[in-house]
Amino acid sequence: MGSGQVTDWQGKHVTVAGLGVSGIPAAKVLHGLGARVTVVNDGDDARAREQAAELEALGVTVRLGDGATLPEGTELVVTAPGWKPDKPLFTAAHEAGVPVWGDVELAWRLRELDGREPAPWLCVTGTNGKTTTTQMLASILEAAGLRTAAVGNIGVSLLDAVLGEEPYDVLAVELSSYQLHWAPSLRAHSATVLNLAPDHLDWHGSMEAYAKDKGRVYEGNRVACVYNVADKATEDLAREADVEEGCRAVGFTLGAPAPSQLGVVDGILVDRAFVENRQKNAQELAEVSDVRPPAPHNIANALAAAALARAYGVPAKAVRDGLRAFTPDAHRIAHVADVDGVAYVDDSKATNTHAAQASLAAYDSIVWIAGGLAKGATFDELVAASAKRLRAVVLIGADRALIHEALTRHAPQVPVVDLDRTDTGAMLAAVREARRLAVEGDTVLLAPACASMDMFVNYNQRGDAFAQAVSELGA
Repeated sequence: MGSGQVTDWQGKHVTVAGLGVSGIPAAKVLHGLGARVTVVNDGDDARAREQAAELEALGVTVRLGDGATLPEGTELVVTAPGWKPDKPLFTAAHEAGVPVWGDVELAWRLRELDGREPAPWLCVTGTNGKTTTTQMLASILEAAGLRTAAVGNIGVSLLDAVLGEEPYDVLAVELSSYQLHWAPSLRAHSATVLNLAPDHLDWHGSMEAYAKDKGRVYEGNRVACVYNVADKATEDLAREADVEEGCRAVGFTLGAPAPSQLGVVDGILVDRAFVENRQKNAQELAEVSDVRPPAPHNIANALAAAALARAYGVPAKAVRDGLRAFTPDAHRIAHVADVDGVAYVDDSKATNTHAAQASLAAYDSIVWIAGGLAKGATFDELVAASAKRLRAVVLIGADRALIHEALTRHAPQVPVVDLDRTDTGAMLAAVREARRLAVEGDTVLLAPACASMDMFVNYNQRGDAFAQAVSELGA
C-alpha cells in the first residue's frame, strides 16, 4: 500500500479481520476512503449479526463464521490486535505477499491524511501499569496547556484521534504487545517499556517473542527510550533499539537517580535527564505525596510518565500539577474503607502475578484475598517474595489450589482459608473471613493475581463485589 493519502485507497481491496472495538472503526474509515472492504469474523452470534448489518448498510461486505479464508483479491489485511499470528488467514496472506497491519499501524499510516501536521506520539507499554501511566502522562500534558488525549489500548480509538476534525498537539498512547506486533512502521517521539514479566505467552509463543514485541515500541524513537532501572530487560530493549540519531536511553528508579535518570530523593521526584549539566544538577518535579496512591509501583508509573513528558519539553511545574490532578481508575489499589482500624483495598486489576507482587509490596501486614483463573501462571516467586508481609490468606476461585500449594512451600506459617466456592457470593464470605483474621493496623487486600472470568464478568465486577462486601461488614 502507499503512503496513506486518500488516492492510495480508492478501489483497494482491504480485508478487516474481526468485528469489535477496532475492526468496526477500521472498516468504516477504510470504506470512507474509497476502499473495497470485506470484514471476516470467526463468530456468528446475535451480536455479530447486528454489527454486520450496520456495516452492510454502509456498503461493506461482511463474512461471518469464517475468519480463516483470505478473500480473493485482498491487497491488505487490517486485523484486530487479539488475532493470533498463527491463524490461517495470516498464513494465507503471507503466502500471497499481502501485508498485515493492526489498527495502530493503520492509524499511524493515516495520521498525515490530507497533508495535516501529525501529532507526535508518546507511547507506553509494559506488562503492568500501562493504563495508569498513560493517564498520568495525559494529565501532565494537559497541565502544560497542551491539547492531548489518552488513546490506544486504553479504550479510545487511535483512528478517531488521528482523523478528528480538531488536531491534537501530542498523544499519550497505550500499546499492548498484540498491537505492537502488528505495527511495524510505528516511530514514536519517545516511548517506555515499564516492566517485563511473563504474560500472554500462549499468544506470543515464548517470553522472547513477547519481549521482542514489547521492544518494538522503541524502534525509531526520536528523543528518549525510557526504561525501568529495576528491570534490566527493559534497559536491554532500549539500548538494542534502532533509534534516530541523538535519541537517549533514560532510566527511572525508586532510588536516587544517576545522570540520565529520574528518581526519588528524600520524598521528592527529581529529574537528572532533561536538565542542563545533568552530571551535577537535578530538577525537582513533585513530591511523592502528589502521587495517588503513593505505592512504590505507582511512584514508578509517575516517574515514567514524567520522563516522557519531560522528553517532550514539558516544564517541571506541569509534572507536579498533572500528578496532583490525576485520579486513578477504579479497582487499581483503591482504598475502599477503614473498618475497626483495618484498611480494605481493592486491586482487582491485579490479574497476574507481577501486578499482585507490586500491590503486596505496598503494605506491611496483609490479609490477602487471592485466586481466580491462573492463565497458566505459577505462584512460587510471588509467594516467596511476599511471605513476610502476609498475616493470613483467603483463597477463592477455580485455580486457588495453585496458590495454596505455593503458600505451603514458601509460607507454611501463614494461616490459609480455602473457600471452595466459585459463585459471586463467595466474595462476601471471603471479606468476612478476612475481617476475622485481620487485626488493627492490617490491610485486607484484594489482589487476586488471577483473571476473574471463573466467577465474574470482569475484574471491575469482582472489585465492585469486594467493595459491596466491605460495605456490609457493619450491617
